[in-house]
Amino acid sequence: MQTWGIVATVKADAPTILRFVAYHLELGAHRIFIYLDAPCPEAQEALRAHPRCRAVLCDEGYWNRHNNGTRPAMHQPRQTINATRAYNRADGEVDWLMHMDVDEFLVAEGNVASCLSALPSNIKCARARPMELLAGGDPQTGAAFKTFIPAGKEREQIVSVLYPTFGQHLKGGFLSHIAGKIFVRTGVKGLKFRIHNAFLAGETNPDHFEMSNIRLAHFHATNWETWLAHFNYRLAQGSYRADLGPARSRERGGITTHELFTAIRDEEGEAGLAAFFDEVCADTPALRGRLKAVGHLHCASFPFDTSLTKHFPDFAII
Repeated sequence: MQTWGIVATVKADAPTILRFVAYHLELGAHRIFIYLDAPCPEAQEALRAHPRCRAVLCDEGYWNRHNNGTRPAMHQPRQTINATRAYNRADGEVDWLMHMDVDEFLVAEGNVASCLSALPSNIKCARARPMELLAGGDPQTGAAFKTFIPAGKEREQIVSVLYPTFGQHLKGGFLSHIAGKIFVRTGVKGLKFRIHNAFLAGETNPDHFEMSNIRLAHFHATNWETWLAHFNYRLAQGSYRADLGPARSRERGGITTHELFTAIRDEEGEAGLAAFFDEVCADTPALRGRLKAVGHLHCASFPFDTSLTKHFPDFAII
């Protein structure tokens, strides 16, 4: 059976980091590389004591040794540098490596290793498409997700039905990425590993395969309070930043998520943002019903506490 691992650059508290790691250890990850973008001594201690985990603190000394002594200002290039370092390190340790964020969790039909082992030997990149959490539920007892809508003439129509007010401005009805993340086969010489893609000899995602039996559950918005707390950062530097393109062409009236949110904030304030959140993000019977009617509702549970107790028993009470 082929082995797999993940790499993540994280800036979070110890419970968040360790639950993310414990969940994927329980799922069968053979190696987990965690690059701490900010100090978290509790998590670092726990990870370094676990035989299947590798923890690196990305402090001033780390950046003095790497990237020509410069720490990139944006987190995306820091993620790319760390993912590339982990990819080079993973050769001989795992057969496949995926870059993930701390709010993303794999959901597989069966065993992840079995899904990857079944791929033809020429496949170098295997993509897991995202599904985005509906906010407000308890993931440990049962979470609802909107699933990825493939590109095509029906996507815009489906999204408009699901989100009649704001859907035309959202790629696939998602707030965050629709690209998902890729497993990359290790040991490929010259391959450049990025956040959502890989490059080899000028080719993007060589020998690529879309996996229907593994999804990437993205906990982009767990509740209104958390989403609002992260809003300004995401608008400035994250998934709502200004340099990302619109869902549809400018010629067809497309505006970017950054432009949409800026207009809502400036014209309607927090009440306008709340109205957006209620239509697009909130776990309501109405949205569940609309998603189910078009075949894009998925429900799953995530036993975070159980996994944490098993893999990090000394930290299960944090």
